[in-house]
Amino acid sequence: MTSRKLLHASAYLLCGGIAGLSFLWGSCTRHRQQLQDGVWRAELLVSHGRQAPFLFEVANAKTDSAVLTLINGEEKTPLTNIRYAADSVIIPIEAYDALIKVRVLDGALEGRFIKSYIEGDTGVPFKARRGEAPRFAAAAQPTAVAVDGKWDILFASSGGDTARNVGIFKTENQMVTGSILTSSGDLRFLEGAPTATGVQLSAFSGLTPYYIELSFTDSSAFEGALYTARGKTTLIGSRNDHAALVDPYSLTKLKRGYNHLGFRLPNADGQELSLADERYRGKVVIVSVLGTWCPNCLDEAQYLAQWYRENRERGVEIVGLSFERKDDLGYARAAVSKFKKRYGVEYEVLLAGKVGGESVAKVLPEVDGLSSYPTTFFVDKKGRVAKIYTGFNGPATGLFYEEWKKDFNDVVDGLIEIKN
Repeated sequence: MTSRKLLHASAYLLCGGIAGLSFLWGSCTRHRQQLQDGVWRAELLVSHGRQAPFLFEVANAKTDSAVLTLINGEEKTPLTNIRYAADSVIIPIEAYDALIKVRVLDGALEGRFIKSYIEGDTGVPFKARRGEAPRFAAAAQPTAVAVDGKWDILFASSGGDTARNVGIFKTENQMVTGSILTSSGDLRFLEGAPTATGVQLSAFSGLTPYYIELSFTDSSAFEGALYTARGKTTLIGSRNDHAALVDPYSLTKLKRGYNHLGFRLPNADGQELSLADERYRGKVVIVSVLGTWCPNCLDEAQYLAQWYRENRERGVEIVGLSFERKDDLGYARAAVSKFKKRYGVEYEVLLAGKVGGESVAKVLPEVDGLSSYPTTFFVDKKGRVAKIYTGFNGPATGLFYEEWKKDFNDVVDGLIEIKN
């Protein structure tokens, strides 16, 4: 065998195995297909054989700074640190401790969406093809009924439980956008299109794929279903211009005889803090119960981070209590540190333990009925809990988000104005 053939044979054997041999890189890349720049249409398999479609865009694919951006209506979620391993492309979703692992096959992608925090997770089937295809193909004869406006939506699970929620939608150029609000938060930015009988919508921003089918029974009512990877929920909707959730200040309360929060917890650097510390004494304090795995908590943090920078000199502080997926201090420290860096959080975020009722009861024994992430406590200058707000209406909810911001600022302003 000639020396040239020996070199190419060695390069072939070393591809994906030994890193750092730059003189072999050209040979390795010729044997590996890569992502390509442009818009892609993807699908994730959800329950009952349905597919949840979404769009993403790849930029700088052939460089070390490749970016894959998930697209859901106005929401754009960039994913970075994309890497290659043997014949696979690994796309981390760092905010949710998840990843997409695919192979490039004749210009298409096939693989799985995997939740890394779940040991042994086999993932959800994923496929994608490059091209300017729409999320949903336009209906030849779309329904004449417009979904635009507010809706009362009843969720009916297979177990027989029901819950009232609110939908808000708008249609522009045959594209439907909007969201569904629950008492815990919203379903993020839904995007879709009219069908012959109703509307279909979907969303994927890195954690849970949603696919929704709605069929109008008349101009003011619909029936349908929400599909996720875990199951199907029946939806029953009725048009209501005054649709609203139950009062979010009525869902979480302090137990009789309590008016203070007595937690003392470490931050990611190991420093223990409590509301009795000098830093918080005599100030209005916003305490956010959150998880770095929670999409609505991330929306809230994005707002609070900027708000804190603009208002901290007014005698107000924020403290986050983060309940994480694992009872592992190292895991929690890493998750909270990444969370603070990603959103520019300058207030303290404390490590509260593993998500679940047992940890909540230990950290917040004064609280009765905490059922949602996020839940926000408004604490006055004397350390007393003045109000508790359950859930969060994020940017995807449009006017509900604007109402939340106004209410939030009104509550804080009122507490600041109260003299000691």
